[in-house]
Amino acid sequence: MHSVENVSHRLQISQLLPDAYRNLHALQQSVEKAAAGAGLDPTLIELVKIRASQLNGCAYCVDKHSHDARRLGESEQRLYLLPTWRETPFFSAQERAALALTEALTRLPHTHDVPDDVYDAAVEALTEQQFAVVAWAATTINAFNRLGVLGRMSPPTR
Repeated sequence: MHSVENVSHRLQISQLLPDAYRNLHALQQSVEKAAAGAGLDPTLIELVKIRASQLNGCAYCVDKHSHDARRLGESEQRLYLLPTWRETPFFSAQERAALALTEALTRLPHTHDVPDDVYDAAVEALTEQQFAVVAWAATTINAFNRLGVLGRMSPPTR
């Protein structure tokens, strides 16, 4: 656990290069707009963001996107079980494919690969447009996670 003192001593590079941060945010917004156009439930995109954030250890993003998912109607039970989504019956085939693809993309620095079975399941469960949206959603949240972890961003007390 990081103390508040550590947070205040870390540079917040999103504030030091605000144009870059705004562009990253605009990219995320375009992905979310594409998700709606591709027929993806916005809660699925939040699950993608939460799962990548869990894997990356970004407390700020886990908190933010869990809160956003609840606001969109996601159940507490599914949020609690998200780290163990493979062991529960509570996620659809489409959600499972999106979560597996998200995990594979998030773990790229360690695995250097998206396994064929993960790729094939995603292509089968998602349209091409939906596949692209999930891949971009995972990519953008991974970038945000890296900024949050680097700056040791802490979630607000709710």
